[in-house]
This record gives sequence, structure tokens and C-alpha cells, in this order.
Amino acid sequence: MNAERLKKWKLKIHEVIYGTHTPAGRLFDLLLLGLIVYSVIIVMLESVPYIDKEYHNFLNISEWVVTILFTLEYILRVITINRPKKYIFSFFGVVDFLSTVPKYLSLFLVGSQFITAFRILRLLRIFRILKLVRFVGESNNLIRALNSSKTKIFVFVFFVIIISVILGTVMYIVEGPENGYTSIPHSVYWTVVTLTTVGYGDISPQTPLGQFIATMIMIIGYGIIAVPTGIVSAEYASGMSKGDTLDTGRACPNCSSDVLQSDAHYCRQCGYKLDDH
Repeated sequence: MNAERLKKWKLKIHEVIYGTHTPAGRLFDLLLLGLIVYSVIIVMLESVPYIDKEYHNFLNISEWVVTILFTLEYILRVITINRPKKYIFSFFGVVDFLSTVPKYLSLFLVGSQFITAFRILRLLRIFRILKLVRFVGESNNLIRALNSSKTKIFVFVFFVIIISVILGTVMYIVEGPENGYTSIPHSVYWTVVTLTTVGYGDISPQTPLGQFIATMIMIIGYGIIAVPTGIVSAEYASGMSKGDTLDTGRACPNCSSDVLQSDAHYCRQCGYKLDDH
């Protein structure tokens, strides 16, 4: 009886922590999101000398409270799935662990520059937001669109690199070292900066021909910015039109993978039999 009750509690906690299809799960994610933002703000404020001097005790206590809460959350995530290693060695599992450990290490290595730098990893908690936004809408569709577009985007980026090398070489020949284009790599750097419409202004063409080429590069740059967006948008629209998967907000109790289809009876990753909800 106790074992059965423990199993039910384990499934209930898993449903709240990993799922977003219930009111409790959505509330948990909202509270977690608030803690993530709050913890990032604390770390940022601690880096401001006069604020840390004035409110050091408050910031330190707040940091300990947040660290303990995230530690409890990490433990619950580990013990509520049948395959803990799946979470522990996942991207978010590693981030959760690394973002919590530094505060405990600071007890033994106080004042160490290594710990000061290592504690910045706590800012990686913000990546949890990318996981949590699934309850807002179509983040999984966007991820699939990006995955489907990766080959086209790679070809496009490779093409941009080739164009940058060619135009950088041309600018090196046209302008020369006397106008700041001291080498082909330096000229390629200027081309990339101009092509992406950043325009630092540390180098600029002085000859009429160079200025004309720069103008063409700027115009090409606007088109280059639009192309990746168009590729991803097309894949996203294609995926939406198929309508073959849904983001149900459920997660597999065995491996914590997302359950995309509302009528799924088995996990698509590990084959675990899912309970009906």
C-alpha cells in the first residue's frame, strides 16, 4: 500500500514539474520562471560594487534561498523519473547542476577568483526559459522548423563566407594598406561588418570605386539578413500545415521527453507505456 501511494505521489510530482498541461504544472513553471529571473537579477546586482556594499547581507540571503529552492527542484527532477541519468546528463540537467553548485563551493573557497568566475554560470539558468516557453505556444514547432532548415542555412552561410572573402580581397586590392586595408583578413573583417550592417567605422573606403563597392555590399547585406528568416518561416509554415503533431505539455515519466501527440500511448524516445490522462 505504501509503495503504491509513493508511486502515485511520484507520478503527481512528475506531472507538476515536467508537465504543463495541468493548472498546477503551469503555476509551477510560472513560479520557476520568476525564480530564474530573480536569481539572475541577484547575480547582476552583486557585480555592482556600491549595491553589493549596501545590500550585501540581503543579496547573500536571497541567493541562498534561491539556491536551496533550485537544489530541491533538482532533487525532485532526479527522483521522479525512472531514468534519472536521462535528466542528469541532459543539457538542462547539467545547467541546473552547474548553476547551483558554485554557491556551495563558495563556503570552502571564499574570495577565490576561480569561484567568482565560476558563479557566473548561474546565469545559465536563463536558458531554462527556452524550455519553459513551451506552455506559451508553438516553441516545439519553431525548434522543428530550425532543425529542418539547418542544411539550407548552412549552405547559405557558406555562400556568405565565400562572398565575404571575394569582396574582402577586392577591397584590399582597390583600397590598399594606405587606406586601412592592411591585409586580406582585415579586409574580410571589414566586409563582414559592412555586410551585416553593423558598421563600426574603424575602417572606411576612401576611393570612389571603394565607396561604390561598399554601397553594393550594404545593399546586399539587407537581403542577406532576410534570407535565413524566410527559410525558417517557410519550414515553420510547412510544419504547421501538416498538423501531425501537437504540443500536449506532457512529459514521459520514464525519460522526461516531451509527449507531442495527444493520443500517444507510448513514449517516442524510450517506448515507455504512458498512462491515460
